Amino acid sequence: MDSLPTPPVPHLSSLAILIALSGILLFGGLGSVGLTDRDEGRNAEAGREMFETGDWITPTFNYEPRFYKPAFVYWLMTASYHMFGTNEFAARFHSALFGMALILLQYWFTARWQNQQVALLSSLMLLLNCEIIFLNRMALTDSVLVFFTTAAQWGLWAGLHSTGRGRHWFWVFYAGMAFATLTKGPVGFIIPLLTMSLYLSLARRWIGYWHRGFPLLGLGVFIALTLPWYATMLWIHGLAYVTVAKAHTVGRFMAPMEGHSFGLFFYFPVLLLGFFPWSGLLPMAMYEAVQGWRSLRRRFDPSLPHRQAIEPGPGELQLFATVWIIGAFAFFTLSATRLQHYIAPLFPAAALLTAMYWQRALLEPVRKGVRASIYVMMGLGFLLALVFSMIPWTYNRFLSKMLKNFPAANLLDPSAWNAGPYLAAMVLLVGMAVVGYFGLYERRRAGVFWAAGAAFALVALIAIRLTFPLLNRYFIAPPQQLAYTAGASLSPSDHFIVYGSTKPSTVFYAQRKVIFVDVGEENTITALLKQPGKTMVLLPEPYRSTLPPEAEGLTPVLKQYGYVLLSNQPKVTIREEQPASPTHIPAE
Repeated sequence: MDSLPTPPVPHLSSLAILIALSGILLFGGLGSVGLTDRDEGRNAEAGREMFETGDWITPTFNYEPRFYKPAFVYWLMTASYHMFGTNEFAARFHSALFGMALILLQYWFTARWQNQQVALLSSLMLLLNCEIIFLNRMALTDSVLVFFTTAAQWGLWAGLHSTGRGRHWFWVFYAGMAFATLTKGPVGFIIPLLTMSLYLSLARRWIGYWHRGFPLLGLGVFIALTLPWYATMLWIHGLAYVTVAKAHTVGRFMAPMEGHSFGLFFYFPVLLLGFFPWSGLLPMAMYEAVQGWRSLRRRFDPSLPHRQAIEPGPGELQLFATVWIIGAFAFFTLSATRLQHYIAPLFPAAALLTAMYWQRALLEPVRKGVRASIYVMMGLGFLLALVFSMIPWTYNRFLSKMLKNFPAANLLDPSAWNAGPYLAAMVLLVGMAVVGYFGLYERRRAGVFWAAGAAFALVALIAIRLTFPLLNRYFIAPPQQLAYTAGASLSPSDHFIVYGSTKPSTVFYAQRKVIFVDVGEENTITALLKQPGKTMVLLPEPYRSTLPPEAEGLTPVLKQYGYVLLSNQPKVTIREEQPASPTHIPAE
């Protein structure tokens, strides 16, 4: 019996590069910035409440059921809180961890089915782009989703084409879809099934799949892994759960939610900029894959009823990656609700396809389209440099409009703020100039990859280490610091109101029930002030003038960069069981 195929022994230097670079870009300063709103704040708090209550079945936010997404990511967050405490690092740890695992998975698969050079190129391309770096540094579900959908689709390929017991990689296909579904709902199995359907149809591999792929048993595995949680939720909450879950899955696809509609061509610039700098190479890589399929389609024999491994034809892996990209891109384009990180599941395929194209370009320097691809890369880099250099001007231009939601926007130090965007623009200008230099000489063309990758890595480090902490101080942390103070000084029977600024992250930092009050609903504040006990109100300072007359007696307890915390009992006593402190910012 044939043994399970294993990839070639990877170069330790390649793995060391990937682990070190992933560690720096994904874990470095992971907890140095406060949670962003809205999704990070909601997710982190849902995980914290699961950690606090011990209820591992029903996710809640602000101590009310949250049926938007399944519970798997909240389980991961709960485990992180047990290890690291309830803080920003713990809330984001699962994303960085699965991000690093994704890079290593990409390396293993590519080394097994291509070679170690393509494996390193593919893994670095997957890591060094805007979408993957920043997605894997946030307390979101998408990092885990991308890992499992990628594992599922690599499992499909490996199960279909491996020898002997290698067909058992199909179990990874089914388990990956199941865990992806427990992470973010139906999209977890829709994306892999789209890839499977397109690929098996175009490559005429359906017969091989039915003979090798355990389709009925695989369906059983998928149901066995996903049904317990979904059935338990249905048993506990009944139609209430079904109604809300349907609205945030099917409803999100059919109609835009929370204003996230954008245009039909929204994902074209998102892919070009999100996959930069490698997006300049992607169009030619996809073009060659399509052309190769056209020339090879006659060789695909649909009549083979064997249970043995199906030897992939030349260019067939390129076809697989291409339909993966097209299927995911088309699905999310057809969805009425569109956000930039939704298309992240196609990035592993884009990285593989681009790396394979770049290796061919190095082997055949005069290959058609190589120079044009490099010029596109440079053009995108120069465009981004221009955008970065205009950020300070744009900031000042729209400052008056920003003050409504960010009352400390005018306090930002221009000299410190301008340094990050200008430095990033300079790095991109120099980096793209070096890319152009190497691109002109066929024998030095390998330098294009390293110049582009180094330039992007430096820009990412500038953003992580310089720009984001500065923005955190003025835009993100102020209300969180005040929410922490309120939560630490109020007893469970007291009231904490957040007025005029419904930021979900304030619940995480207060670590207690928060009463959100919008402008125009001031009667809620009036009613709460009449009740016994302490009441605290957190609000942007400009909104003090819209408070009801009953709030005139509230005393300012603490101010923080445009936000103020008011109390009907000005003395603040911090309880002994106070929560973990948020990202520190100095008092104003």
